[in-house]
Amino acid sequence: MLCGGKKSYFAAAVCIISLTSMVTLSYLRLQRLSHLPKIIQEGSRCRGKINNSTITALKDNRTFIIAPYFDDRESKVTRVIGIVHHEDVKQLYCWFCCQPDGKIYVAKAKIDVHSDRFGFPYGAADIICLEPESCDPTHVSIHQSPRGNIDQLPRFEIKNRKAEASSVDFTVCISAMFGNYNNVLQFIQSMEMYKILGAQKVMIYKNNCSHLMEKVLKFYAEEGTVEIIPWPIDSHFKVSSKWHFSMDAKDIGYYGQITALNDCIYRNMQRSKFVVLNDADEIILPLKHPDWKTMMSSLQEQNPGTGIFLFENHIFPETISTHVFNISAWNTVPGVNILQHVHREPDRKGVFNPRKMIIDPRKVIQTSVHSVLLAYGNSVNVPMDVALVYHCREPLQGNLPRESLIRDTTLWRYNSSLIMNVNKVLYQTVL
Repeated sequence: MLCGGKKSYFAAAVCIISLTSMVTLSYLRLQRLSHLPKIIQEGSRCRGKINNSTITALKDNRTFIIAPYFDDRESKVTRVIGIVHHEDVKQLYCWFCCQPDGKIYVAKAKIDVHSDRFGFPYGAADIICLEPESCDPTHVSIHQSPRGNIDQLPRFEIKNRKAEASSVDFTVCISAMFGNYNNVLQFIQSMEMYKILGAQKVMIYKNNCSHLMEKVLKFYAEEGTVEIIPWPIDSHFKVSSKWHFSMDAKDIGYYGQITALNDCIYRNMQRSKFVVLNDADEIILPLKHPDWKTMMSSLQEQNPGTGIFLFENHIFPETISTHVFNISAWNTVPGVNILQHVHREPDRKGVFNPRKMIIDPRKVIQTSVHSVLLAYGNSVNVPMDVALVYHCREPLQGNLPRESLIRDTTLWRYNSSLIMNVNKVLYQTVL
């Protein structure tokens, strides 16, 4: 008798716990078995058309594929970064073709819609499939059914298949550039500050921008600093430029920013030691250190096992300026001159300052904009006396008089190098 013996509360409790554990383990075992890849065809060839688009709609028009990535941090899986309708998409399958034997494996996917959808019907999602143990597939197709013809399905290359040593220390991820973006001067200043602080690569998910901005992007791409990821999200969705559904009832928020950030992390998982997540009008500015490398070395030493470092956002209103660094050649260039904006708004009582991040990409599973949703290891809030996010934009506290703002000229420590570098870019692109 499974739960026989002395009738007591203790024995009953032990019995219930044991039964619950057995049922849970059995359920998890069955769940894993249901997701194991199964051979459905042998001796064929992988003939499906290889798809290289950044955003690909599946036939259901409720599932959109960004890119698949190999992820062996827990088990051998293909993790597909995508966008799905949080209610309508219930079941998906990964179709793997193993070469050279030509065996077709189909695995049921786990669909994990990220928790930060902010009320929009579509959100970033991880479509996760266990890979066949007998091969390392190079491509995958995604389908709503475990049956069909693989030749009719688009194939996507599984990235990060080969382990690589990190080639750069810092990569900045900027998402998404939209609204005919034309803040040319501030963009160049931000790019040059990123380089001064230690960035070797900047990834830009570009929806659209002005013709002048295109020239600047072309310059940086040819220089090797910028990698442009086409981001035609408005071809597939009614997109909002707001962060919450209540502000603008569209399909997806802020031009799919969260999806782009997650893709950028996985895209750079093996290429970059750190990934910096911020917008083009933001600079994570060290106060105690000259650059990001020395700052991060110190922060990691003080916080062993930490992979996510969060920095307070502080507004430097573009409406309050100083006449210092009024450089005449820059006055014809559209955009903000950040060197003239060194007054920041004070903290508002009871209002949390959102944060931007520098992360170890190998320790992140899912991210939102201002925090990481799932990760291995710890997160730490970096004190403001170590660094802050310099954010030059329209004010949030527009009624404050100038004397209520805090004069902070940390940026001026870099003025000599910044002015020289910006001038070089302007004379090769705009002037």
